[in-house]
Amino acid sequence: MPSRSDAEEDVRFGTDGWRGVIARDFTFDNVARAAQAIADYLRSGERPSDPIYTDWGVECADPSRGVVVGYDTRFLSEAFALHCAAVLRQNGIPTVVSASPVPTPAVSYAVVNRAAAMGVVLTSSHNPPEYNGLKIKAEYGGSAPESITRAIERRLPERAPAANPGEVERVDLLAPYLARLEELVDRGRLTASPIHVVVDSMHGSARGLVSRFLAGSHVPHTAIREAADVLFGGTNPEPLEKNLAPLRDAIRAARPQGARTIGVVTDGDGDRVSAMDEEGRFIDAHRTYALFLRYLVEERGWRGPVVVSFNLSDLIRRMAAAYGLETIETPVGFKHAAEHLVKRDVLIAGEESGSYAIRGHIPERDSFPAGLYVIDFMLQTGKTPSQLLEYLYAKVGAHYYDRIDLAIPADQRQATLARVRESRPERIAGLKVTEIDTLDGFRYVLEDGGWLLVRFSGTEPLVRVYTETTDPEKVQPILADGRKIVGL
Repeated sequence: MPSRSDAEEDVRFGTDGWRGVIARDFTFDNVARAAQAIADYLRSGERPSDPIYTDWGVECADPSRGVVVGYDTRFLSEAFALHCAAVLRQNGIPTVVSASPVPTPAVSYAVVNRAAAMGVVLTSSHNPPEYNGLKIKAEYGGSAPESITRAIERRLPERAPAANPGEVERVDLLAPYLARLEELVDRGRLTASPIHVVVDSMHGSARGLVSRFLAGSHVPHTAIREAADVLFGGTNPEPLEKNLAPLRDAIRAARPQGARTIGVVTDGDGDRVSAMDEEGRFIDAHRTYALFLRYLVEERGWRGPVVVSFNLSDLIRRMAAAYGLETIETPVGFKHAAEHLVKRDVLIAGEESGSYAIRGHIPERDSFPAGLYVIDFMLQTGKTPSQLLEYLYAKVGAHYYDRIDLAIPADQRQATLARVRESRPERIAGLKVTEIDTLDGFRYVLEDGGWLLVRFSGTEPLVRVYTETTDPEKVQPILADGRKIVGL
């Protein structure tokens, strides 16, 4: 039997799905191989070994309930989705495909709403335009756990099956999703007010949704980067400060006299959200999470466990402690948060990437309700975003954060990982290292309460170096020492 090509070897699921460069790794043949493996897994009856199945009573998927396939605005995403669906259908798996590009959370909700066996989304989220990808959503509406993705990988065929296009049922996944969001967000609270929202969709699959909702609630707003663009305006559709110059410019240009202004931005597939204040200053994911937590507890009166990923700010942990709430720490990857969201009545779960899940919805990150909750927070308190942040700092102290992403060639990954694993620095930026935590990556806890984290990405050829400290002058020196540890 002929051996597989290098491209065919590259179907591997990371932190959240399989991603690859279009036409090099992410090909129609590899999509067909992945679809065949999904069909074989669903028909096998294999019960996943993760606690969400073994301990918490989630049932094994019944393939007769079918698969929901969605796709984003990337190059060829619709064609890849139809190709995937064709393979599933010819394996006897009932399959429907979205009639239009949709945010990833809309597919997750559709899995629950339609009682489907699985959801598949053709997207590579925030990756550069040359990438595409495939995410798998389990029957409870959250990201598939590792035992499912590993079981699919084990079933990857040597060669791509033929895919007969045939007739594929197209369905509207957006209308049910929007109807669900109407239940989560009270339009009556979003009354006319001296507030102006600048909505940045980054040309992604959530384009038009937030601005449509605001228009229906008579909230003044400006929408930018809503047009379809497979190149995403020449930048990664990731809501990080370096990619948000258009949002900053729009905030400063659109700010009406006397109005409180906020910028809200969603990523390429609509499951991440970030914000900017009235001056166009970036509000990173840590402070955004803190705003959500304060809003839910102090404005809505909700309580419950708080789930934080390993690389999130200690600001969240301190706030939870001040409110008397339990904190649950997980590795990076929302599939880990999903386990707790299914098992318990979690108040909020979030990650450093700008991903949040809030009580009462699916066990999955969703930028839409999160963005609207931030807007509602401003409306109900009568404060600007910067005033809300000042309150947070007065409550738990100031925190300063930054991150750098370092590209790492595939043939150097293992050597770099070994070098970091063996590193035992006694001091970083002059601060004593008091502990090294390896739950997910290598986190060096520093004597001032800050930390440096070195973590290898599960979805991209990158190593990420993060820091949080109470001294703004220490941020860059700590990152510089982190780069020395990595050796890049």
